[in-house]
Amino acid sequence: MELTRLKTRLKTAQRGHKLLKDKRDELMKQFLDVVRENRALRKKVEDGLMRAHGSFTVASALMSAEMLEQSLLYPKQSVELDMTFHNIMSVNVPEYHFKTKSSDAGEIYPYGFAATSGELDDAVDALAGVFQDMLRLAQIEKTSQLLAEEIEKTRRRVNALEYVKIPQMQEAIKYISMKLDENERSNTIRLMKVKDMLLKEAIEEKREADARAVEAFGGHPASPEEF
Repeated sequence: MELTRLKTRLKTAQRGHKLLKDKRDELMKQFLDVVRENRALRKKVEDGLMRAHGSFTVASALMSAEMLEQSLLYPKQSVELDMTFHNIMSVNVPEYHFKTKSSDAGEIYPYGFAATSGELDDAVDALAGVFQDMLRLAQIEKTSQLLAEEIEKTRRRVNALEYVKIPQMQEAIKYISMKLDENERSNTIRLMKVKDMLLKEAIEEKREADARAVEAFGGHPASPEEF
């Protein structure tokens, strides 16, 4: 019964090991795609922020600090952010969605154009353009983090099955099979010995019976007249 149970567990473990390896390989493929997208998106965001920072630096040099602060003090546009989840190989990764209060592109400028410089307009426009990419970058980086954690857990499970659990069960099955074979050989030898003993006893009994028969007839074979 234990041997049968172990063989069933071994088949289940081997099947689970194959499924986990397939999951690990697919997770690695998804992870590499996310990493490539993350690299390209990060460069794009950094370039956009550098442009925005350059324009803002020029605007701060052309405008007074009070005027710059007053211009950006009360924003006109607002953003609503929603988050949903997307399943990738049993990993729930976030998806960010945002929408602006107004669809008018001019609403991103919270000031009048008369008292401000064009560089400030460029800085605000660059920040508005990079905002969606920044949100996508945050989603991609969180996805890559969750996928990396899942890959590590799956890798540990694969290694535990491959190098610990499956070899232990195979060794236990081998040991039990050897013991059962040994017991079977012992039983066979025991039965052969019992058979030899019974055969010897039967031969001895026959010899004793023949000896008694010879003694009963005076030590010579019986003739028909003696009956």
